[in-house]
Amino acid sequence: MAAPRHKIRSDWRRWCGRLCVGLLFAAALLGIARAQPKALESTPGPRYFRIGTAATGGSFFEIGGIIASAVSGPTEGPPCGRGGTCGVPGLVAVAQATPGSVDNLRLVNSGEIESGFAQTDLAGWAYRGIKLFADSGKLSELRAIGSLFPAVAHLAVRADSPTRSLADLKGKTVAVGEAGSGSAAAAAVLFEAVGLGGGGVVQKYLRPGPGAAELKAGTVDAEFIVGGYPVPVIRDLAAGTPIRLIPIEGEIVDRLKKDFAYYQTMAIPGGVYSGIDTPTPSIGFSALWLVNSRIDPDLVYAITKSLWNPATAKLLSAIEPIGNQIRLDRALDVLSVPLHPGAARFYREAGLSVDGTPAPPEAETGERGTAAIARDERGKDTPSDSDPAKAKEP
Repeated sequence: MAAPRHKIRSDWRRWCGRLCVGLLFAAALLGIARAQPKALESTPGPRYFRIGTAATGGSFFEIGGIIASAVSGPTEGPPCGRGGTCGVPGLVAVAQATPGSVDNLRLVNSGEIESGFAQTDLAGWAYRGIKLFADSGKLSELRAIGSLFPAVAHLAVRADSPTRSLADLKGKTVAVGEAGSGSAAAAAVLFEAVGLGGGGVVQKYLRPGPGAAELKAGTVDAEFIVGGYPVPVIRDLAAGTPIRLIPIEGEIVDRLKKDFAYYQTMAIPGGVYSGIDTPTPSIGFSALWLVNSRIDPDLVYAITKSLWNPATAKLLSAIEPIGNQIRLDRALDVLSVPLHPGAARFYREAGLSVDGTPAPPEAETGERGTAAIARDERGKDTPSDSDPAKAKEP
């Protein structure tokens, strides 16, 4: 069995253990903040800032923990670059486990949490109130800090499974993630597109860890999860159980890209997971970091500046290769919601043009906004009665 080419550095697990202890302590402190009537109210003392991620075992939670640590900062101590942290002074950021993208979008829009991660396709649908969000209406308070990393669809089976293609899944049981997760939403769209909707595949709503455990035990036939590679739960599963990744390619990918504007052709490189030495073609999306529009622009500016500090890049590089894909030059790629004004200010100062990003509602009365609305009305993401993704979340 070949060893992965991209290994987690040996000191990462020790550092992660210390991080988890710190996060648990921060979470305890956060209980004080939750007693406030509204999450968006400012209070004296430390400022608490939650990052809705996804279930433990997924890449959203792992990356969220590192970013939360990086943007947090003490009020006293050495300055950034001189032995001190480069986080926002007085900020206590916490990576909060959630079901995933769909729930994060609703929680951020309502102000129940300050920020969260979500797939760019779901964020765009939520902001415009279409497809999964057609019944709930527009989540118009969503704003972006930036694009973080590509999230790729993984469809894992045991190495001894007879399943070799998507078509072979007919009548099989697939763990698709928690209800409310981006993985479950993407699975529903994929299975419908290949003609396996309406019960053609039994979709079992399990968090990543339990899903992997059932795949190992043989009580489910496959596990579907969207995340940045290496997805921790798939990495750990492959280390102890021979697995294969089912390719997602060909006509189905062309159809999805045509019907859903934010879907992208991607591949999971060989060597990322133990025993899988060749690339696996797939589909994916950008993962966005989103905030509520009412969050203080100065705070969002400071958080964005801290996110793209070289000290944060050093922390992220400990988890390869996903950490090295989080880069400033990709921060404005494939945004599906407007930038928060605080984030836009940082990018302008950093010399990046924000002119090509979605316009906020207040700008949609101008020529650029009118053109964007017209594009939406005739574009790929306009819902139709026959669109399987228009239904409520699975």
